[in-house]
Amino acid sequence: MDVEKQASVEVLSDSKSGIENWSPAAAISECGDTSDPIDAVKERQLVRRIDVRLVPASMFIYLLCFLDRSNIGNAKLLNNDTGDSLLQSVHISDQQYLVALMIFIVAYTIFETPSNYLLKKFAPSRWIPILMLGWGLMTMVLGAVNNFAALVVVRFLLGAFEAGLFPGIIYCLTFWYKPDERALRAAFILACATLGGAFGGAIAFGVGHMDRVRGLEAWRWLFILEGIPSCLCALLVFAFYPNFPETARWLSTEERALAIGRIKGVSSLGHARISWAEAKETLLDMRLYLHYLVYIAISVPFSSISLFAPTIVAGLGYEGLQAQLFTVPPYAIAFVITVAVAWQSDKHEMRSWGAFYSLLIAGVAFLLQGALPSHAFKARYGLLCIAVTFSFASIPPLLSWLAANLRSTGASTLAIPLNVSIGQIGQIVGVYIFKSSEAPRYQTGHFTNAAFLIMGAVVVLVLRVLYKRRNKALAIGKYVWPNRRFEVGVPADKTGEVAGLQGNNCKMADAQEH
Repeated sequence: MDVEKQASVEVLSDSKSGIENWSPAAAISECGDTSDPIDAVKERQLVRRIDVRLVPASMFIYLLCFLDRSNIGNAKLLNNDTGDSLLQSVHISDQQYLVALMIFIVAYTIFETPSNYLLKKFAPSRWIPILMLGWGLMTMVLGAVNNFAALVVVRFLLGAFEAGLFPGIIYCLTFWYKPDERALRAAFILACATLGGAFGGAIAFGVGHMDRVRGLEAWRWLFILEGIPSCLCALLVFAFYPNFPETARWLSTEERALAIGRIKGVSSLGHARISWAEAKETLLDMRLYLHYLVYIAISVPFSSISLFAPTIVAGLGYEGLQAQLFTVPPYAIAFVITVAVAWQSDKHEMRSWGAFYSLLIAGVAFLLQGALPSHAFKARYGLLCIAVTFSFASIPPLLSWLAANLRSTGASTLAIPLNVSIGQIGQIVGVYIFKSSEAPRYQTGHFTNAAFLIMGAVVVLVLRVLYKRRNKALAIGKYVWPNRRFEVGVPADKTGEVAGLQGNNCKMADAQEH
């Protein structure tokens, strides 16, 4: 069977309850009513409606989130040539600045998974506005800090509020879309981080001219002005952001039934409850920890690029406001390539290869940056554009691949935020690898990013081999979604375990290889 097209279900637990609770009828129930075919035209129309309602809103929310998270990197250097940067005004050292960066990640790690459970409990349109209001206020308060202690406390609170957004949005996608529809949507949302980086540099360039307006340094204005939109937009999100298909009043009764029926058995369900058994099974699934390891690998460059892009560009010979402006092109290019890679990964069901080649290209680009001589400014800037682009491009296929291999709502609720939370280990590493003493080459930073990215590429190949072997061990049986026919073959293996179910579009798949 073609590796890229095959989808199947992991061998079930050999626990007594796991065997006793399985039945063909239960499997049919999980995949919805098999008697009536889904109208392809109506389904496409529904997906377009969902896209219009969910994706642009999620993109804009994440853009605001990323702006408020990464603007401290712009504030560090904003007007440093006139003595009015964040570090100079608050009188903190480079080491204290790194502590302020790290404390954000600590809070992010602590609150990420609990936030996903609260999102499921209170519904996205209630929980996400609370997060937005919180991080918007904290960003504005950053404009008032006058010492190191205040900076650390506010950054911790900012991390606590921002922690739940990205895994929460990815989790929301699982309630509305099939596995092969998610990577492109996730890419559009994640690509807004690259837009945030581009806009952040451009905004910082403009706000830099407000230095000493009403007696405030420009970096204070930067925090204040970038925090206001998050607070205001929280009201719109409360009013219009979609929750779950089962409760969507903006859909007709027929559309709600179609929205639920088309994803039943292949995605999370809004009404499904999360059990301790599902949580335990997810926590003990060693396969998932390989996914987490890859996310640690990509989190190192994601963190270092987001926080130190202005510093890296300044090391290439650009200073002051010019350094802010030259951070824009790498992020702008990254937006286009990230969407293109995700689109091709979904279209050809090749998520593992999309992630692998992106990780490898970015790793080689960082490796070459570290090896170039100090005076090779133009070459290093070109390689920076490539490294930034493919580092971001690897994330949507990775997240979509993980989500496609989670077979229950409980697993999605826990594994998706846990993936991002464990990835914060990589973000902590990323905070410390760009040393000012190594400018302009920053060998430690570039070589560390390269090592983690190449390691991540290798782990992706290991995961692919693991899934390939697991699929070969499964029983033969198939469920053909388009024709609404269900044919099951589930012989027990020598240990008495139910061997599994292979599917086409009914992807309850814990062993998708693509």
